[in-house]
Amino acid sequence: MNIFDAHSDLLMKLWKNPRLNEYSDPSLQTPVSALLNGKAKVQCLAIFLPDTVPANLRLEMALVQIQLFYEKVAKYKRIKLIKSKSDIDSLKFDETGIILTMEGCEPISKNVRLFDIFFQLGVRSFGLTWNWANVFADGALEKRNAGLTQWGEKLIKIANRHRVWTDVSHLSEKSFWDTVALAKYPIASHSNSYSLCPHPRNLKDDQIKALIKKNGVIGITFVPEFINKTPRIKDILSHIDHVCSLGGERHIGFGSDFDGIDKVIPGLEAYKDYDNLIHALERHYSARQVRRFLYENFISRIPF
Repeated sequence: MNIFDAHSDLLMKLWKNPRLNEYSDPSLQTPVSALLNGKAKVQCLAIFLPDTVPANLRLEMALVQIQLFYEKVAKYKRIKLIKSKSDIDSLKFDETGIILTMEGCEPISKNVRLFDIFFQLGVRSFGLTWNWANVFADGALEKRNAGLTQWGEKLIKIANRHRVWTDVSHLSEKSFWDTVALAKYPIASHSNSYSLCPHPRNLKDDQIKALIKKNGVIGITFVPEFINKTPRIKDILSHIDHVCSLGGERHIGFGSDFDGIDKVIPGLEAYKDYDNLIHALERHYSARQVRRFLYENFISRIPF
């Protein structure tokens, strides 16, 4: 079965440590070898900068991560950059497509024309902020829980015009509702159910229903803190069951957050372990449902 994974921080890892072997370094959870030798059909790679990066360097460092993609990942002949649905349709059976995403738009700041540059470079999904506040919105861990700013509204309108995803995974609750009201193509690349695990990064039932109503997709993530206190693979299925109970069977995908996490679920510690999840899914769901969760739900809602 093909896999669409909506979130990996491979580019951040390569940026932090340029000496890493992108193809097979054992410290990587999403090495290129795993993408090419497994069932990966489409992998989203995030451009993410820790908040320790000075504001005046964020644009440059974001561009460096994109350059690292072209230098270290796209150099492999069976890796293809995805800029449109037709690019996915044209993938050969042994090729893997990469969608570039932005996890936090701090590099753009108030110069919203930079959005067009990142779009031209291949970015097709934009998360306005990470866990804290910036010029666009408040993040999930910002206590004041404010919503979108005027700059955030401008950015979403540009995203709508370009027909790209607006990612709500890291937004505060107020920012989420402002975004869902305005964005034509919202997704949650890596979030779970708040009802099962009350972490501020997870989505409450009414938020999940709102994404379903807007024809979005929720990428169930493998971050242990977003699942429960002692997660196992079977507990991921509990989050899937809950979203399904809200009417979300055709709105569930996966966003592993591999290479962005240190703690892992036993048996699901890196991309190579996706088979263990697939086997658990196949014991619990029909083959058609598994195909939808792993691949089809995200693919069918690509707007670009």
